[in-house]
Amino acid sequence: MPSISIIVPVYQAEQYLPPCVESVTDQTFSDWELLLVDDGCTDGSPAICDRLAASDSRIRALHQPKNAGVSEARNRGLREAKGAYIAFLDADDSLEPRALETLWNLREQSGADSAACAHRNLLPDGSSFVERCLPAGTYDRQGILEGIVYPLLGDRLRQPIFNGFIWRYLFSAEILKDAGVTFEGAYLEDDLFLMEYFCNARRLAVTEEPLYRYLSNPASATHKYMRDFQQVFARFMERKEALVQKYGLESARPQWRENSNCAGLLIAIGNEYARGNPKTMAQKQQTVKALCTAPEMARAIQTVAPAGMSRNKQLVAKLVQGEHFFLLTLLYRLKNRT
Repeated sequence: MPSISIIVPVYQAEQYLPPCVESVTDQTFSDWELLLVDDGCTDGSPAICDRLAASDSRIRALHQPKNAGVSEARNRGLREAKGAYIAFLDADDSLEPRALETLWNLREQSGADSAACAHRNLLPDGSSFVERCLPAGTYDRQGILEGIVYPLLGDRLRQPIFNGFIWRYLFSAEILKDAGVTFEGAYLEDDLFLMEYFCNARRLAVTEEPLYRYLSNPASATHKYMRDFQQVFARFMERKEALVQKYGLESARPQWRENSNCAGLLIAIGNEYARGNPKTMAQKQQTVKALCTAPEMARAIQTVAPAGMSRNKQLVAKLVQGEHFFLLTLLYRLKNRT
Protein backbone atom coordinates (compact mmCIF):
# COMPACT_ATOMS: atom_id res chain seq x y z
CA MET A 1 0.00 0.00 0.00
CA PRO A 2 1.51 3.36 -1.02
CA SER A 3 1.26 6.24 1.43
CA ILE A 4 -0.27 8.65 -1.12
CA SER A 5 -2.35 8.09 -4.24
CA ILE A 6 -2.28 10.99 -6.70
CA ILE A 7 -5.27 11.10 -9.05
CA VAL A 8 -4.98 12.92 -12.40
CA PRO A 9 -8.05 13.14 -14.67
CA VAL A 10 -6.80 13.28 -18.26
CA TYR A 11 -8.73 14.69 -21.20
CA GLN A 12 -7.09 16.00 -24.38
CA ALA A 13 -3.96 16.86 -22.38
CA GLU A 14 -1.10 15.58 -24.55
CA GLN A 15 0.64 18.98 -24.41
CA TYR A 16 0.63 19.21 -20.63
CA LEU A 17 0.78 15.61 -19.42
CA PRO A 18 4.54 14.88 -19.57
CA PRO A 19 5.60 17.89 -17.42
CA CYS A 20 2.70 17.22 -15.04
CA VAL A 21 3.84 13.63 -14.47
CA GLU A 22 7.49 14.70 -14.28
CA SER A 23 6.57 16.97 -11.36
CA VAL A 24 5.39 13.82 -9.53
CA THR A 25 8.35 11.59 -10.40
CA ASP A 26 10.66 14.42 -9.25
CA GLN A 27 9.10 14.48 -5.76
CA THR A 28 11.45 14.17 -2.78
CA PHE A 29 8.76 11.90 -1.23
CA SER A 30 8.85 8.59 -3.10
CA ASP A 31 6.11 6.46 -1.48
CA TRP A 32 3.31 7.28 -3.90
CA GLU A 33 1.25 5.89 -6.74
CA LEU A 34 0.04 7.97 -9.67
CA LEU A 35 -3.29 7.18 -11.32
CA LEU A 36 -3.67 8.66 -14.80
CA VAL A 37 -7.37 8.40 -15.67
CA ASP A 38 -7.80 8.70 -19.44
CA ASP A 39 -11.35 10.01 -19.77
CA GLY A 40 -12.06 8.94 -23.34
CA CYS A 41 -9.32 11.09 -24.93
CA THR A 42 -9.16 11.26 -28.72
CA ASP A 43 -5.71 12.88 -28.92
CA GLY A 44 -2.36 11.35 -28.07
CA SER A 45 -3.00 11.32 -24.30
CA PRO A 46 -3.87 7.58 -23.97
CA ALA A 47 -0.59 6.53 -25.57
CA ILE A 48 1.32 8.98 -23.38
CA CYS A 49 -0.39 7.55 -20.28
CA ASP A 50 0.62 4.00 -21.29
CA ARG A 51 4.20 5.05 -22.07
CA LEU A 52 4.57 6.82 -18.72
CA ALA A 53 3.06 3.85 -16.86
CA ALA A 54 5.54 1.52 -18.56
CA SER A 55 8.42 3.72 -17.42
CA ASP A 56 7.61 3.63 -13.69
CA SER A 57 5.86 0.85 -11.74
CA ARG A 58 4.27 3.44 -9.45
CA ILE A 59 2.25 4.89 -12.36
CA ARG A 60 -0.99 3.28 -13.50
CA ALA A 61 -2.94 4.19 -16.63
CA LEU A 62 -6.71 3.74 -16.37
CA HIS A 63 -8.69 4.05 -19.60
CA GLN A 64 -12.37 4.93 -19.96
CA PRO A 65 -13.78 4.27 -23.45
CA LYS A 66 -16.05 7.32 -23.50
CA ASN A 67 -15.67 10.82 -22.10
CA ALA A 68 -17.66 10.79 -18.84
CA GLY A 69 -16.43 14.08 -17.36
CA VAL A 70 -13.95 15.11 -14.70
CA SER A 71 -16.12 13.96 -11.79
CA GLU A 72 -16.39 10.38 -13.01
CA ALA A 73 -12.68 10.35 -13.85
CA ARG A 74 -11.85 11.38 -10.28
CA ASN A 75 -14.36 8.87 -8.90
CA ARG A 76 -12.69 6.13 -10.95
CA GLY A 77 -9.39 7.16 -9.42
CA LEU A 78 -10.87 7.04 -5.93
CA ARG A 79 -12.23 3.54 -6.55
CA GLU A 80 -8.85 2.30 -7.79
CA ALA A 81 -6.62 4.14 -5.30
CA LYS A 82 -4.62 2.05 -2.83
CA GLY A 83 -3.02 4.85 -0.81
CA ALA A 84 -3.81 5.80 2.77
CA TYR A 85 -4.03 9.42 1.63
CA ILE A 86 -5.33 11.00 -1.56
CA ALA A 87 -4.06 14.00 -3.53
CA PHE A 88 -5.54 15.44 -6.72
CA LEU A 89 -3.58 16.97 -9.58
CA ASP A 90 -4.95 18.42 -12.82
CA ALA A 91 -3.21 17.37 -16.03
CA ASP A 92 -2.21 20.92 -16.97
CA ASP A 93 -0.80 21.73 -13.52
CA SER A 94 2.24 20.58 -11.54
CA LEU A 95 3.64 20.11 -8.04
CA GLU A 96 6.65 21.74 -6.43
CA PRO A 97 9.37 19.10 -5.77
CA ARG A 98 8.79 19.03 -1.99
CA ALA A 99 4.99 19.18 -2.12
CA LEU A 100 4.19 15.63 -1.00
CA GLU A 101 7.00 15.50 1.56
CA THR A 102 5.91 18.81 3.10
CA LEU A 103 2.23 17.89 3.30
CA TRP A 104 2.98 14.41 4.65
CA ASN A 105 5.34 15.67 7.38
CA LEU A 106 3.00 18.52 8.25
CA ARG A 107 0.16 16.09 8.82
CA GLU A 108 2.30 13.58 10.70
CA GLN A 109 3.89 16.12 13.05
CA SER A 110 0.59 17.78 13.91
CA GLY A 111 -1.41 14.59 14.33
CA ALA A 112 -3.90 15.84 11.74
CA ASP A 113 -6.02 13.71 9.41
CA SER A 114 -5.65 16.24 6.57
CA ALA A 115 -3.17 18.82 5.29
CA ALA A 116 -3.38 21.86 3.02
CA CYS A 117 -1.08 24.32 1.27
CA ALA A 118 -1.11 27.55 -0.70
CA HIS A 119 -0.75 27.52 -4.48
CA ARG A 120 0.84 29.64 -7.18
CA ASN A 121 -1.38 30.95 -9.99
CA LEU A 122 0.46 31.02 -13.33
CA LEU A 123 -1.13 33.51 -15.73
CA PRO A 124 -0.98 33.45 -19.56
CA ASP A 125 1.18 36.61 -19.65
CA GLY A 126 3.92 34.87 -17.65
CA SER A 127 3.19 36.57 -14.34
CA SER A 128 2.16 34.72 -11.18
CA PHE A 129 0.81 35.29 -7.70
CA VAL A 130 0.36 33.17 -4.58
CA GLU A 131 -3.06 32.39 -3.13
CA ARG A 132 -3.18 30.84 0.32
CA CYS A 133 -5.76 28.36 1.55
CA LEU A 134 -5.84 29.45 5.21
CA PRO A 135 -3.35 31.05 7.59
CA ALA A 136 -0.66 28.56 8.62
CA GLY A 137 -1.50 26.51 11.69
CA THR A 138 -3.44 23.51 12.93
CA TYR A 139 -7.24 23.67 12.96
CA ASP A 140 -9.61 21.62 15.10
CA ARG A 141 -13.13 20.69 13.99
CA GLN A 142 -14.61 24.11 14.79
CA GLY A 143 -11.74 25.85 13.06
CA ILE A 144 -12.29 23.69 9.97
CA LEU A 145 -15.99 24.56 9.94
CA GLU A 146 -15.28 28.28 10.31
CA GLY A 147 -12.39 28.32 7.85
CA ILE A 148 -13.68 26.03 5.08
CA VAL A 149 -17.21 24.65 5.42
CA TYR A 150 -19.09 27.84 6.30
CA PRO A 151 -17.37 29.98 3.64
CA LEU A 152 -18.19 27.34 1.01
CA LEU A 153 -21.74 27.17 2.31
CA GLY A 154 -22.79 30.79 2.36
CA ASP A 155 -19.99 33.29 1.79
CA ARG A 156 -19.80 33.27 -1.99
CA LEU A 157 -19.87 36.99 -2.78
CA ARG A 158 -17.75 39.11 -0.46
CA GLN A 159 -14.05 39.42 -1.24
CA PRO A 160 -11.88 37.51 -0.70
CA ILE A 161 -13.92 34.47 -1.76
CA PHE A 162 -12.74 31.12 -0.44
CA ASN A 163 -12.15 28.93 -3.50
CA GLY A 164 -12.99 25.24 -3.45
CA PHE A 165 -9.76 23.94 -4.99
CA ILE A 166 -9.43 20.25 -4.12
CA TRP A 167 -5.82 20.02 -5.28
CA ARG A 168 -4.57 22.08 -2.31
CA TYR A 169 -5.23 19.23 0.13
CA LEU A 170 -4.01 15.85 1.31
CA PHE A 171 -7.16 13.84 2.08
CA SER A 172 -7.62 10.82 4.32
CA ALA A 173 -8.76 7.86 2.19
CA GLU A 174 -10.42 6.40 5.29
CA ILE A 175 -12.58 9.49 5.82
CA LEU A 176 -13.52 9.60 2.15
CA LYS A 177 -14.54 5.95 2.19
CA ASP A 178 -16.39 5.99 5.52
CA ALA A 179 -18.35 9.15 4.62
CA GLY A 180 -18.95 8.05 1.02
CA VAL A 181 -17.62 11.33 -0.39
CA THR A 182 -17.56 11.39 -4.20
CA PHE A 183 -17.86 13.86 -7.08
CA GLU A 184 -20.87 14.68 -9.23
CA GLY A 185 -21.22 17.04 -12.19
CA ALA A 186 -18.87 19.11 -14.29
CA TYR A 187 -19.04 22.43 -12.45
CA LEU A 188 -18.90 23.45 -8.77
CA GLU A 189 -18.26 19.78 -7.92
CA ASP A 190 -15.16 20.69 -5.89
CA ASP A 191 -17.12 22.90 -3.47
CA LEU A 192 -19.50 20.12 -2.44
CA PHE A 193 -16.72 17.53 -2.22
CA LEU A 194 -14.77 19.78 0.15
CA MET A 195 -17.83 20.68 2.20
CA GLU A 196 -18.75 17.06 2.85
CA TYR A 197 -15.19 15.92 3.48
CA PHE A 198 -14.51 18.67 5.99
CA CYS A 199 -17.80 18.03 7.77
CA ASN A 200 -16.17 14.69 8.64
CA ALA A 201 -12.53 15.68 9.16
CA ARG A 202 -11.33 16.43 12.70
CA ARG A 203 -7.93 18.10 12.38
CA LEU A 204 -6.27 20.04 9.55
CA ALA A 205 -2.65 21.21 9.30
CA VAL A 206 -1.99 24.15 6.94
CA THR A 207 1.13 25.69 5.44
CA GLU A 208 1.26 28.97 3.53
CA GLU A 209 4.05 27.62 1.34
CA PRO A 210 2.83 27.44 -2.33
CA LEU A 211 3.33 23.77 -3.19
CA TYR A 212 0.99 23.56 -6.20
CA ARG A 213 1.37 25.34 -9.54
CA TYR A 214 -1.98 26.17 -11.12
CA LEU A 215 -1.98 27.09 -14.80
CA SER A 216 -4.73 29.54 -15.70
CA ASN A 217 -5.76 27.89 -18.95
CA PRO A 218 -8.15 29.89 -21.22
CA ALA A 219 -9.19 26.60 -22.85
CA SER A 220 -10.43 25.03 -19.60
CA ALA A 221 -14.08 24.19 -18.96
CA THR A 222 -14.53 27.11 -16.56
CA HIS A 223 -13.92 29.58 -19.40
CA LYS A 224 -16.41 28.10 -21.87
CA TYR A 225 -20.11 28.74 -22.46
CA MET A 226 -22.21 26.11 -20.68
CA ARG A 227 -25.49 25.51 -22.49
CA ASP A 228 -26.96 23.62 -19.53
CA PHE A 229 -25.67 25.86 -16.74
CA GLN A 230 -29.13 26.47 -15.25
CA GLN A 231 -29.74 22.73 -14.87
CA VAL A 232 -26.24 22.20 -13.51
CA PHE A 233 -26.70 24.95 -10.93
CA ALA A 234 -30.15 23.68 -9.91
CA ARG A 235 -28.65 20.25 -9.22
CA PHE A 236 -25.80 21.88 -7.31
CA MET A 237 -28.31 23.63 -5.04
CA GLU A 238 -30.22 20.36 -4.50
CA ARG A 239 -27.05 18.62 -3.38
CA LYS A 240 -26.02 21.57 -1.22
CA GLU A 241 -29.44 21.53 0.46
CA ALA A 242 -28.98 17.81 1.19
CA LEU A 243 -25.59 18.47 2.83
CA VAL A 244 -27.07 21.29 4.93
CA GLN A 245 -29.75 18.96 6.22
CA LYS A 246 -27.42 15.99 6.72
CA TYR A 247 -24.83 17.91 8.74
CA GLY A 248 -27.09 20.47 10.46
CA LEU A 249 -25.49 23.55 8.89
CA GLU A 250 -28.59 25.75 8.63
CA SER A 251 -27.98 27.82 11.76
CA ALA A 252 -24.39 28.67 10.76
CA ARG A 253 -25.40 30.69 7.69
CA PRO A 254 -29.20 31.27 7.70
CA GLN A 255 -29.07 33.15 4.38
CA TRP A 256 -26.90 30.60 2.58
CA ARG A 257 -29.58 29.96 -0.07
CA GLU A 258 -29.94 33.63 -0.99
CA ASN A 259 -26.18 34.13 -0.99
CA SER A 260 -25.57 31.02 -3.09
CA ASN A 261 -28.38 31.88 -5.50
CA CYS A 262 -27.09 35.41 -5.95
CA ALA A 263 -23.57 34.11 -6.63
CA GLY A 264 -24.99 31.55 -9.05
CA LEU A 265 -27.05 34.22 -10.79
CA LEU A 266 -23.97 36.37 -11.41
CA ILE A 267 -22.19 33.35 -12.87
CA ALA A 268 -25.25 32.51 -14.99
CA ILE A 269 -25.37 36.07 -16.37
CA GLY A 270 -21.69 35.97 -17.30
CA ASN A 271 -22.22 32.56 -18.88
CA GLU A 272 -25.19 33.81 -20.90
CA TYR A 273 -23.11 36.62 -22.39
CA ALA A 274 -20.09 34.39 -23.05
CA ARG A 275 -18.71 34.49 -26.58
CA GLY A 276 -19.55 30.85 -27.25
CA ASN A 277 -23.30 31.43 -26.80
CA PRO A 278 -24.91 31.35 -30.28
CA LYS A 279 -27.97 33.39 -29.22
CA THR A 280 -28.48 36.94 -30.46
CA MET A 281 -27.93 39.79 -28.01
CA ALA A 282 -31.70 40.30 -27.79
CA GLN A 283 -32.21 36.64 -26.94
CA LYS A 284 -29.45 36.75 -24.33
CA GLN A 285 -31.04 39.83 -22.73
CA GLN A 286 -34.42 38.10 -22.62
CA THR A 287 -32.90 34.99 -21.03
CA VAL A 288 -31.11 37.06 -18.37
CA LYS A 289 -34.32 38.93 -17.57
CA ALA A 290 -36.13 35.61 -17.13
CA LEU A 291 -33.33 34.35 -14.89
CA CYS A 292 -33.52 37.42 -12.66
CA THR A 293 -37.29 37.30 -12.28
CA ALA A 294 -37.41 33.63 -11.25
CA PRO A 295 -38.80 33.57 -7.65
CA GLU A 296 -35.69 32.22 -5.90
CA MET A 297 -33.39 34.57 -7.81
CA ALA A 298 -35.65 37.60 -7.32
CA ARG A 299 -35.63 36.91 -3.58
CA ALA A 300 -31.84 36.64 -3.58
CA ILE A 301 -31.48 39.92 -5.49
CA GLN A 302 -33.61 41.78 -2.97
CA THR A 303 -32.00 40.12 0.07
CA VAL A 304 -28.29 40.26 -0.64
CA ALA A 305 -26.51 43.63 -0.54
CA PRO A 306 -23.81 44.07 -3.21
CA ALA A 307 -21.36 45.70 -0.76
CA GLY A 308 -18.14 43.74 -0.39
CA MET A 309 -18.22 42.23 -3.88
CA SER A 310 -15.62 42.93 -6.52
CA ARG A 311 -16.17 46.13 -8.50
CA ASN A 312 -17.45 44.29 -11.58
CA LYS A 313 -19.86 42.13 -9.58
CA GLN A 314 -21.17 45.18 -7.70
CA LEU A 315 -21.91 46.88 -11.01
CA VAL A 316 -23.72 43.86 -12.42
CA ALA A 317 -25.66 43.37 -9.17
CA LYS A 318 -26.80 46.99 -9.12
CA LEU A 319 -27.92 46.85 -12.77
CA VAL A 320 -29.86 43.67 -12.03
CA GLN A 321 -31.47 45.14 -8.90
CA GLY A 322 -32.55 48.17 -10.93
CA GLU A 323 -33.78 45.94 -13.78
CA HIS A 324 -31.50 47.76 -16.23
CA PHE A 325 -31.17 44.77 -18.53
CA PHE A 326 -30.48 46.79 -21.67
CA LEU A 327 -27.53 48.54 -19.98
CA LEU A 328 -26.33 45.19 -18.68
CA THR A 329 -26.32 43.83 -22.22
CA LEU A 330 -24.36 46.83 -23.48
CA LEU A 331 -21.85 46.37 -20.67
CA TYR A 332 -21.15 42.76 -21.61
CA ARG A 333 -21.08 43.59 -25.29
CA LEU A 334 -18.33 46.13 -24.58
CA LYS A 335 -16.52 43.69 -22.30
CA ASN A 336 -16.45 40.98 -24.97
CA ARG A 337 -15.12 43.43 -27.55
CA THR A 338 -12.20 44.40 -25.33
